[in-house]
Amino acid sequence: MSDQTSVVPRYREVALGGSLKASFVDRADGALLIESVEPLQGYPDHLGLCLIRGATEHGERVLVARRGADGQWIEITWAQALAQARNIAQALLDRKLGPDRPILVLSGNDLEHFMLGLGAFLAGVPFAPISTAYSLLSDDFGKLRHITELLTPGLVFAASEAEYARAIRGVIPAGVEVVAHQIDGVSAGRELTPFQSLLDTPATAEVDAALARITPDTIGKFLFTSGSTKAPKAVVNTHRMMCSNLQMIRQCLPFLAETPPVLIDWLPWNHTFGGNHNIGIVLYNGGTLYIDDGRPTPDGIAETLRNLREIAPTIYFNVPKGFEEIAAAMEHDEALTRKLLSRVKIFFFAGAGLAPQVWERLDQVAERTIGERIRMITGLGMTETAPFALCANGGTVFSGVLGLPAPGLRVKLVPVDGKLEVRYRGPSVTPGYWRSPEQTAESFDEEGYFCSGDAARYIDPANRDIGLAFDGRIAEDFKLASGTFVSVGPLRARILADAEDYVQDVVIAGLNRNEIGILLFPRFDACREMAGLPGGVSPSAVIDTPVVREFFQGLVDRQWAAGTGGATRVARALIMDTPPSADLGEVTDKGSINQRAVLRLRADMVEILFDGDHPRRLLPRRNPN
Repeated sequence: MSDQTSVVPRYREVALGGSLKASFVDRADGALLIESVEPLQGYPDHLGLCLIRGATEHGERVLVARRGADGQWIEITWAQALAQARNIAQALLDRKLGPDRPILVLSGNDLEHFMLGLGAFLAGVPFAPISTAYSLLSDDFGKLRHITELLTPGLVFAASEAEYARAIRGVIPAGVEVVAHQIDGVSAGRELTPFQSLLDTPATAEVDAALARITPDTIGKFLFTSGSTKAPKAVVNTHRMMCSNLQMIRQCLPFLAETPPVLIDWLPWNHTFGGNHNIGIVLYNGGTLYIDDGRPTPDGIAETLRNLREIAPTIYFNVPKGFEEIAAAMEHDEALTRKLLSRVKIFFFAGAGLAPQVWERLDQVAERTIGERIRMITGLGMTETAPFALCANGGTVFSGVLGLPAPGLRVKLVPVDGKLEVRYRGPSVTPGYWRSPEQTAESFDEEGYFCSGDAARYIDPANRDIGLAFDGRIAEDFKLASGTFVSVGPLRARILADAEDYVQDVVIAGLNRNEIGILLFPRFDACREMAGLPGGVSPSAVIDTPVVREFFQGLVDRQWAAGTGGATRVARALIMDTPPSADLGEVTDKGSINQRAVLRLRADMVEILFDGDHPRRLLPRRNPN
């Protein structure tokens, strides 16, 4: 008999430049400095130059498109975009807008928002895309009011008067001009300016003069942090930050410069992943963006799948939940599968860990359909780093891997509470928070490194070149009553891996308690299938079926047995019958769980978990008491 050998997977050919290489310097104070050995190449002074270059070199290429009411794509070419953006820039200059009177964008991803942003880049006027939830879902508009008072906008844009009238009436000061695309006759409490009037403003030489004044340090955007525990902070995004970061991305993913990238993307523009990273890739590399009005939710995924049956991306970005939904659909939708896989070079996920089961399903369907896998890329970044920072683009890529620093960025790992905090310094790092000098000072260490709050560990301490893996958020970690630290990130990842496809997410509790407890959020569709129940059965009834309860009891038993001490042993669980709410901030805009928000909003459930009596509370069969 011949020896059996494992088959090396075949991947679609793509220029990634190989694994990143880095230098490592151990310091006497225990810190470790990591820096790419590849120098950062040159980049433009501002993003407006990318638009001008693209319109000159490939003016007839589509830059951005979105489906209209009739379902057909409305397309804007690069040349059309430059002409429209110049007119918008003139209108903004006429209004004397600037850093102290920026643009506030209340609505989400659409063509008008996109063009307003381009016009702002040409005029050198900062703009701030705001989470739509702050206007549409809030009762008191607390976060929107804070943002408005902090920025003192000179102009506010909303796509639809009808949708945003309540927020405009409740928050926007009377003297601030409001521009809307759809003026519906629903009173916003003031006269509104039609967006078309900005497009109809003829550009003059003043636009060229404004362009000449823009420097790398000119503020391009204000992007807000989530504000899960405090008021949202306005992260200053300069053109240096954004342009240097896009050059970092190109050097880590050199195929972007070989063929104009085509993206179909839903990620919200108020978040740095969608608004900086993905739009920026298109602008910087002469590509095309198709705006996806879908979402990785039961109600929104159908639109995403519809778009992916029609548009073949060259690179596809999503959060883990989105890839999960797409992988499930690909297993029975051949049209979707063949279109998506026809020319995509890589998949890229961020925002949370991708479950191994989802990864495996994607690999299997790709091998079955096209005979090869599509590489999955990930990394680590944040709003304050524009966002790309660490990249895993080599052979060692798995859920939780971070890779190594992108060219031009220096990383310092600093021991904090038994972990290694990731800190950043480089041209893509924010200069600070707008009008918040104290918060800015608190966020940088004495050497000028931005303190991220993310923790990392070596994949292999004996071989640092392999890169780093995610080790949770330092701020999420907590101490038990015994003083033992609980590392939330690795424990959460372990539970999700063990739960297969039956758990949407898990939140770790136990601050100042004697032991660890968890709140489990089931995937109700998967649990219905497990129990053989039809789709209309309520979540509560699904959870209460014997086969489902036995599955979750087994999960808790295994987690108890897998623990090696108080810091890793799950001693109790409570099954939630309502999913985490994006409207309440329990889920972020990019789809990841907000641990702090869940613990705060479900404090009553935490009390029941530890001290109450509840039919869905589970203890290990080996009683921890």
